[in-house]
Amino acid sequence: MGNKQAERDYSSRSLIDKLGVKPGAAVALLGITDETFLAQLRERTRDFASLRVKKNLDFIFLSAESHQDLRQLKRLRGYLKSNGALWVVSTKGKQARIKDLDVIAAAKQAGLVDNKVVSFSDTHTALKLVIPVGLRARET
Repeated sequence: MGNKQAERDYSSRSLIDKLGVKPGAAVALLGITDETFLAQLRERTRDFASLRVKKNLDFIFLSAESHQDLRQLKRLRGYLKSNGALWVVSTKGKQARIKDLDVIAAAKQAGLVDNKVVSFSDTHTALKLVIPVGLRARET
């Protein structure tokens, strides 16, 4: 396997690495209960809180299973660092009550754009939302 191909092979990377969480990152968890993810997060950072948000977060992980859940995006955007990310974690497949397109539409209304998708678990997907680069310079 050549170097270029090896760089693109994410299959051996841990979930926390795929999600881009760096050591010491400030993280808020809203409804996330996946034990595998929580164990990896505890090893990566101590700066995380469940069910509450604070200013200047590197990451927000939001469990979203309905359009009502997605209405939180605009408010949550205000808690992110300008280069932070809001990951929307939702059920995938036929059981899903919301689709990626619903998340993308809600993100757009909240002034966010999607730029990555990750398989969070066998049952859930995660869509990464960020503040558009052109708007970051104007925000703190």
